[in-house]
Amino acid sequence: MRLTSSQVQVIKTTVTRVLGFPYRLWLFGSRVDDQKRGGDIDLFIETDEIISNRAETICRVYGALIRVLGDRKLDVIIKDARTENAPIFDIAKRTGVVL
Repeated sequence: MRLTSSQVQVIKTTVTRVLGFPYRLWLFGSRVDDQKRGGDIDLFIETDEIISNRAETICRVYGALIRVLGDRKLDVIIKDARTENAPIFDIAKRTGVVL
């Protein structure tokens, strides 16, 4: 995994602060592969809660992470209790690393 332990802790702390409810968090994509270089930070957040405005929540998480991690390529996807399953969610869980 190509994130430092400090970056992982900052990500988890920031997501917890923004969401304020239980969640599960995966890093997926190229950052999981130690042999690759570069690449964005792809994060998948799953919760059993219902999020009234998922798009707004994604933006809030994204903005908070950019503030603490600096201006970098970052993708955030969220699946809440009402979100229908999609292939990207399964891919993130199957190929990702739980943070």
